[in-house]
Amino acid sequence: MIAIIDYGAGNLTSVERAVQYLGYDGKITADPQTILGAEKIIFPGVGAARATMNNLNAAGLAEILWEVYRSGKPMLGICIGIQILFQHSEEEDTDCLGILPGVVKKYDASPTQKVPQIGWNEVYQTQAHPIFHDVPNPAHFYFVNSYYPIPQDDSYIVAKTTYGVEFSSVVAHQNLVATQFHLEKSGRIGLKMLDNFLRNGQ
Repeated sequence: MIAIIDYGAGNLTSVERAVQYLGYDGKITADPQTILGAEKIIFPGVGAARATMNNLNAAGLAEILWEVYRSGKPMLGICIGIQILFQHSEEEDTDCLGILPGVVKKYDASPTQKVPQIGWNEVYQTQAHPIFHDVPNPAHFYFVNSYYPIPQDDSYIVAKTTYGVEFSSVVAHQNLVATQFHLEKSGRIGLKMLDNFLRNGQ
């Protein structure tokens, strides 16, 4: 079973439908034992960093996510699910999970650059990773974000995108991989990446 973390917000149903469309048993859940017993974990969604962390802490899920990570079980973060992996977000001055060293910063708005970024943008791979199996390089994916992650360790970066600045749009470390863009909203190629994770566990 694939556990899709229910943290009280986010686009969970569309991720569940995408997982089920690909032929896997996906379940939206906030139950710690169900999450710990799952084969793989997906932390998807949209929302603000502070509200997300408040919900995770209130439900006891922050420590569960750390436990899953320590166990070596495959984990996938999507959108806010990439940002809360890092130590700190500028969004409402929020301390996040701190699984990965680094911070999350806000885009600078300008007359030529709207914030948030909404729409399709190019993602180019910077190193090989199983989630990119049979995925073109570069390829276009769907983004909705005002903030972007800056890993402290460049070795975690496996793909980049440019929106005013060049930023890390996919990161990976050990059993963890995360995307700033929405796999479930990125058409055939997004589903291919999701299937790669569900099939290979990375």
